[in-house]
Amino acid sequence: MPILVIVADDQDMVRDGIAALLDAADDISVAAQAADGREAVALTREHRPDVVVMDVRMPEMNGLTATREIVGETGEDGPRVLMLTTFDLDEYVYEALGAGASGFLLKDAPVEDLRAAVRVVAAGEALLAPSVTRRLISDIAQRRREKVHARPKSMESLTPREADVLRHIARGLSNGEIAEELFLAEQTVKTHVGRILTKLTLRDRTQAVVFAYENGLV
Repeated sequence: MPILVIVADDQDMVRDGIAALLDAADDISVAAQAADGREAVALTREHRPDVVVMDVRMPEMNGLTATREIVGETGEDGPRVLMLTTFDLDEYVYEALGAGASGFLLKDAPVEDLRAAVRVVAAGEALLAPSVTRRLISDIAQRRREKVHARPKSMESLTPREADVLRHIARGLSNGEIAEELFLAEQTVKTHVGRILTKLTLRDRTQAVVFAYENGLV
């Protein structure tokens, strides 16, 4: 089955272009297009897509609010949200990650990067634009660290190996790359990642990265 996608952007030409580029991939199918966040939420309820490609700034309802509604309604089993923006440090993005967005990509990214991003978040992985990953997450961590003074008890539930895997996740490594670094089978790494997310009650790898930065693991 192809990855079912909804594209939300208030600019017709941009939205049509993104939809056409994604639809041209054999494994991706665009189910619908939304001109604003409110319409994106409604279409998500109707089509139940795997991924919502969401612009940050839109009229009626912005991408942040729409993301929060979509994630809040559907939970862990719902569609993943990939945020698109022209700004590499948009204030909305900080909040979007907290609202449950699984990825963040700049609009000037190459076509194949966009398609790859959809595939990555559809598979339950996390994706952030390489140019902003470290700055973005470090800033989130600093903001939250100022409010947190004690090491969360949830960290104590991780084994030393799981903590190692979490550090590598925070560096942006894939399961295969982590397997090579730690001399483990890729399936073993995948198992560790699943346990980490469960123990820390995190939705996906994006939240795991933020958690690692918040708690000084990176």
